[in-house]
Amino acid sequence: MSDLKVVGLINVQYAICKDVVYVLEANPRASRTVPLVSKVCNIQMARLDTQMMLGKNLKELNLKHKNIPHFGVKEAVFPFSMFPEVDPVLGPEMRSTGEVLGIANSFELAYYKAQEAAQQLLPVKGTVLITVSEKDHLAVYEVARHFAEMGFKIRATAGTSQFLKDKDIESEPILKLHEGRPNIADAIMNKEIQLVINTPAGKMSQYDDSYIRKAAIKYKVPYITTLAAALAAAKGIAAYRKQKPGVKSLQAYHADIK
Repeated sequence: MSDLKVVGLINVQYAICKDVVYVLEANPRASRTVPLVSKVCNIQMARLDTQMMLGKNLKELNLKHKNIPHFGVKEAVFPFSMFPEVDPVLGPEMRSTGEVLGIANSFELAYYKAQEAAQQLLPVKGTVLITVSEKDHLAVYEVARHFAEMGFKIRATAGTSQFLKDKDIESEPILKLHEGRPNIADAIMNKEIQLVINTPAGKMSQYDDSYIRKAAIKYKVPYITTLAAALAAAKGIAAYRKQKPGVKSLQAYHADIK
């Protein structure tokens, strides 16, 4: 950040649209991510930053390369459960009220633990609802395949169900709210769904699908609104089922750093 003449930590927020990177903000201060990264790596970043602000350079800090054998995943905590009528779709504005950290010996397990810490407990069995916009059909295949291989029952809306059928993935069709009853909202209310994967159809869609996400919040069913998170969740569940994590202190993680 020499062009901005910033010495020390700087918090930069980016947005990517059609492969073009935009800088939204550049604030000369530490973000809330810094203490979490410090805990994962056992590096006192705030102390190092202060020394640089006081005139030291990187060479004088005598930093050494270290092998960190574990993974840390930061997850944002959102207040949507306090506002059940608000559609929990994320945008460029900041809505999080804090962050939590999951640490494990693999990314997948660390992701699972981060979700658990954010009170988004991922199920290890049961039924997963998959309803995605048409543009996400190709990308949802891998997600559905992972859940099917783990023995999850898949329920999907008409378009998604037909796509999965064409890919030889079994799913049970389920009605949308405007198509009749029993529908998605009924299934969520009746605890027939243990996980919701729904990518928003957008404002251009003829029908509003926000009721799916609102129902998930109301009845405390974990929900996912991006396919990247859905794939990470599937892999996290598989890792948890294979090796349930025990209790390990932060000091023990730090002792493994060489």
